[in-house]
Amino acid sequence: MYIVGFVIPVPEDKKDAYIKWAQNGAAIYKDYGCQEIVEAWEDTVPDGQLTDYRRAVNAKPGEKIVLIWQIWPDKDTMVAAETRMRDDPRMEVSGEIPFDAKRLIYGTFNPLHVMGRD
Repeated sequence: MYIVGFVIPVPEDKKDAYIKWAQNGAAIYKDYGCQEIVEAWEDTVPDGQLTDYRRAVNAKPGEKIVLIWQIWPDKDTMVAAETRMRDDPRMEVSGEIPFDAKRLIYGTFNPLHVMGRD
């Protein structure tokens, strides 16, 4: 198992556009071997004393935090998929992206402990 994680600030009034963006992307990632994607819209995201999700992505008033994780079988599958997706015309952006991609946080992770999966 290999995890890809994102934190994205999304304007609240672009939630529907973001959902469509996420659904389209998930279909493509599935074709390349991604086993699971969870896209979670902010419910309770408190301001921290030193740092928090909002400060991490420089969220503006009216933006909500979206937390995403992708589950891949392994790192090699994810890296190979990223390479192949560069040439996939479905990955070309047409129209407006419903968030500021410059403030997106991205990282990949090896699990330390997993509960609830075989």
